[in-house]
Amino acid sequence: MLRALFLCLALLCGPALATERYGDYAPVDFGPHGPSRYPVHGIDVARFQNEIDWRRTALSGVAFAFIKATEGGDLKDAQFDRNWQLAARNGVPRGAYHFYYFCTPPEVQAQWFIQNVPRRGKALPPVLDMEWNPFSPTCTVRPPGAEVRRQAQIFLDIVERYYGQRPIIYTTPEFYEQTGIGQIEGVEFWLRSVAKTPDQVYPGKRWTFWQYTGTGIVPGIEGGVDINVFAGSEGDWKTWLGAHWK
Repeated sequence: MLRALFLCLALLCGPALATERYGDYAPVDFGPHGPSRYPVHGIDVARFQNEIDWRRTALSGVAFAFIKATEGGDLKDAQFDRNWQLAARNGVPRGAYHFYYFCTPPEVQAQWFIQNVPRRGKALPPVLDMEWNPFSPTCTVRPPGAEVRRQAQIFLDIVERYYGQRPIIYTTPEFYEQTGIGQIEGVEFWLRSVAKTPDQVYPGKRWTFWQYTGTGIVPGIEGGVDINVFAGSEGDWKTWLGAHWK
């Protein structure tokens, strides 16, 4: 019954909060500086979303999608190929992301990503997802900040040389604070902040994408999904897309 109510709010009655473009199973009121300030909204997805109806998702107004491709040096997302192909087929600009694993050398991880993400066809910049993974059964290593940044630079350089685009870094508040990942220069950032606005969580840090919920409701996707905004106007988005959708 509760899920049906949220779906009604999202699909029939409008967003759960006036400040959100899409519905949310656990809505947060961000105030006047929340996601509604930004007209360009997109999603990031993985196997947890099962089989997405990309036609419905595209028609809902999703402007972009970041799709999980790989993790560590030997895991490929089971839904990646399907999501990669159908997002493009339905006109959704898409990019691939890699979830970093601190028990595998960065060179190995970069090559694993390259092995599994096609270079042909238009795509957004690759994404390096750097965050702690407390649920890993095999790797609980948390290197010091300098080592984290060193490994990130290696991955970024290898992937950039292959795809011709500097990867974006995705990160979380805890990881950002503990590792100084924001010190890396010459890279755009995609920041997670699901309870407060980025200026409150990452003071003074410029960002390109803001992941504002992990429990969003988007047509064509079962259950909750991550929703993000682009930091700019529709005109800014067209300019950014023109430079980065290659």
